[in-house]
Amino acid sequence: MWLKNITLLNFKNYADADLRFSKTVNAFAGNNGAGKTNLLDAIHYLCLCKSYFNPIDSQQIKTGEELFMIQGDFDRLAKPEKITCGVKKNQKKQFKRNKKEYDKLASHIGLFPLVMISPYDVTIIMDGSEERRRFMDNVISQTDSVYLDELMLYNKQLLNRNALLKQIAVTRKYDPALLEIYDEQLVDSGQKIFEKRRQFMLDFIPLFDQYYRYLCNEAETVTLTYLSQLNETPFATLLKQSLEKDKTLERTTTGIHKDDLVFNIADMPLKKFGSQGQQKSFLIALKLAQYAYVEKYKGFKPLLLLDDIFDKLDEHRMHKLMEMVSHHDFGQIFITDTGKERVTKIFNQIDVPLTIFEVNNGIIRHA
Repeated sequence: MWLKNITLLNFKNYADADLRFSKTVNAFAGNNGAGKTNLLDAIHYLCLCKSYFNPIDSQQIKTGEELFMIQGDFDRLAKPEKITCGVKKNQKKQFKRNKKEYDKLASHIGLFPLVMISPYDVTIIMDGSEERRRFMDNVISQTDSVYLDELMLYNKQLLNRNALLKQIAVTRKYDPALLEIYDEQLVDSGQKIFEKRRQFMLDFIPLFDQYYRYLCNEAETVTLTYLSQLNETPFATLLKQSLEKDKTLERTTTGIHKDDLVFNIADMPLKKFGSQGQQKSFLIALKLAQYAYVEKYKGFKPLLLLDDIFDKLDEHRMHKLMEMVSHHDFGQIFITDTGKERVTKIFNQIDVPLTIFEVNNGIIRHA
């Protein structure tokens, strides 16, 4: 699969843009703030129906305009595919595949898989468990459409149960039969999600270990662990055990919405004891493992987006990453970098064809 071209209208800092890409490596070069990352985000939109950085669609509209549009032509499984995304202020987002609008956006997820590596990813390590669950869910959703449906159902049921707990606290009336129905629904979805996540981690951890060892020459030991209350106790039992606590706090305190991933280096928390270089390597290994996992289950290579990555890597790790690129481990790649000369030199050294676009405050020129 590869993206042949993209057209932008009023997207972020672009009034309009029309770019044609190569099948191999495409680089956007320019100063910080020129709009390079916005081009990656437009590609992310086409593939995953949303921004990588900002969940509010209307905030992607160019200042002073009423709407934005993104359109791209893909070659997927040797067939042409046209994807169009449109957002107008105060209106529902429109997404079309070959001019036919989707009934639900979830149907699009996974058709055009993508992996993005960005400085923003440090939130996966530094922020709360929600970021790490989001990482897991994003990977699984690109390979399993049923999982995404189940996840949305679980979140809806969780809201219902929490609303009931608040109602019990306000009215002092408790209907055990109604709560039991809510519990059964939550357990059914939650158990399915837990099983999917557990199987995903069994497949994912060996891939992660392989990439981390490759990037770091096995210099240190890192571990990635899936933490879930359901590992030890059935979900239905957990809900019964926590009922009094849930009624007091007016929310559901146990379940797969509490799952987490634990990142350790030499048996110590990576967040506290990992150097910046070790944290960067950990994140890149996570994303490369995501790439390998998605490719394995989709049967074709996802797009790989590398945002400002050469500024964040030391010489050794950059060499290792480029080694993989030169061995054709990846398909189509999009890169941002502040220096046209640096990115040209890197790809000349590994003899990989490169297409460069110079970006300057919303103006793009083919270099």
